Amino acid sequence: MFKTRLLSGIVVAAVMLLFTWLGGPYLGAFLMCVSIAGLHEFYRATGVIAPQKHLNALSAVGYAGTVLCYILLMLPGKELFSLLFVLVLALVVLMAVYVFGFPGYKAGEVAFTYFGFFYVSVMLSFIYLTRSLEMGIYIVWLIFFSSWFCDVFAYFTGMLIGKHKLAPVLSPQKSIEGAVGGVVFPAIFGAIYGYCINRYAASGFPVAAFTALTAIGAVVSQIGDLSASAIKRNYEIKDYGNLIPGHGGILDRFDSVIFTAPMIYFTAGCFLEYFWVNLK
Repeated sequence: MFKTRLLSGIVVAAVMLLFTWLGGPYLGAFLMCVSIAGLHEFYRATGVIAPQKHLNALSAVGYAGTVLCYILLMLPGKELFSLLFVLVLALVVLMAVYVFGFPGYKAGEVAFTYFGFFYVSVMLSFIYLTRSLEMGIYIVWLIFFSSWFCDVFAYFTGMLIGKHKLAPVLSPQKSIEGAVGGVVFPAIFGAIYGYCINRYAASGFPVAAFTALTAIGAVVSQIGDLSASAIKRNYEIKDYGNLIPGHGGILDRFDSVIFTAPMIYFTAGCFLEYFWVNLK
């Protein structure tokens, strides 16, 4: 089981990093497929799609919104405007389906359909947006460093010195000490990474900025991980799916990245690029 989990984790990470490095339409198309798969898992888990069905009018809006979202993002210019447009359009279309199909769907189903679209597709699209930033080729990796390294170091720190429970009801094995280790060690790596980028790529971004971004991402990634656990507990499921051997589904592997991606994007845009402009 451990070997299967390790091998599949390496494969997923390698594929994710490859498409992120390629960027552009390659990354956009890849993220679109990942988002649709994750959205399908979410709709299955929350009951938007019945177990014996594969599609309904509500989920179709979520999938179509995902495709439109990535197509518009891959067009040059006004990415955030496109994102806002799709968010509003998806809500309008969902409400139209709800109104004209009444009483075929419940308000809760409509709400979870829209939430799933935002939670999975929109949040993951910030990987693409981060990659598209100026110097994004260097910044985007912080999304994965802060998420994946946080998982690893939180686990080992918790095993070694963990005593105080972080969320005893939701995740009894997670500790406060582990959570702290999951932030401190990725932040150290972020500092080393920032130093190397400044030394060998001459980016001009302060090492402190890379450190802060990685630390912030690590904090948020733990919220993402616990949020996914809470949803699974509410619906009494162990995993969102079985697409990735040893890990479960797409959402089981990307639950922390979902939260980290937009946080890195906005922090980089407001903080990191401030230094870039002033140091040019």
